[in-house]
Amino acid sequence: MDADALAAARAALISTSPLVHCLTNTVVQTLTANVLLAVGAAPAMVEAPEEAGDFAAVASALLVNVGTVHGRSAEAMRIAVRSADAAGTPWVLDPVAVGGLRFRTDLAVELALGRPAVVRGNASEVMALAGTGAGGRGVDSTASADDALEAAVALSARTGGVVAVSGPVDVVTDGSRVIRVGGGNPLLTRTTGAGCALGALTAAYVAAAGDRLTGAVAAHAHVALAAEAAAAVCSGPGTFAAAWVDALDAVTPDDLRRADVRDAS
Repeated sequence: MDADALAAARAALISTSPLVHCLTNTVVQTLTANVLLAVGAAPAMVEAPEEAGDFAAVASALLVNVGTVHGRSAEAMRIAVRSADAAGTPWVLDPVAVGGLRFRTDLAVELALGRPAVVRGNASEVMALAGTGAGGRGVDSTASADDALEAAVALSARTGGVVAVSGPVDVVTDGSRVIRVGGGNPLLTRTTGAGCALGALTAAYVAAAGDRLTGAVAAHAHVALAAEAAAAVCSGPGTFAAAWVDALDAVTPDDLRRADVRDAS
């Protein structure tokens, strides 16, 4: 992928400050909001079904994360996705823990019919959503990103969007191109909500870049670069979380030019 395109996506995010409507899980709302603010985006957590559709239509992007879903939040998600689709608002589906629990799995399969710009999850979640796996251990994957590549390509063809699979090396595909994003640090996996915040950041980047593949790759590269910087100055997972938010703020367009991004098509 063109390094200049990644740099341009970062510059666009800073200059446009996209408004990201987050229908996300209750465990990660504060971190998600802080991550979006750190990178230059604007977060909003409009959860009521009575408001979700109206807000999704005017937001720059929508995140739908099923991490702590229940009946009322599922209703808001359905309404927001229909509204986003009608308004042309790009939206990201994060199928947290899909595969192991019937309610959220059925909901995620249903929502995926609403043409998400990006599906972002770990390998087990992506495989379960594609119908080729049974899910992982809760939010933890029991498969690698490369294990999920075939499922990701098939899911991309089904949704018409990009599928991003998180792992030690992330895999991002639009069904024809396959991009690998390296870097990062294992402390990301010991920070509650880092992956969920990545879903929100992906939504922000897709809105800013105007291209779903570039946006998804830029978001994953941004997170990886910041994780490396935070790991270099922290003393453990607690201080890593705070240092990571600071490092997200510090990533520049030139930094993204140097990210470990490889076209593996």
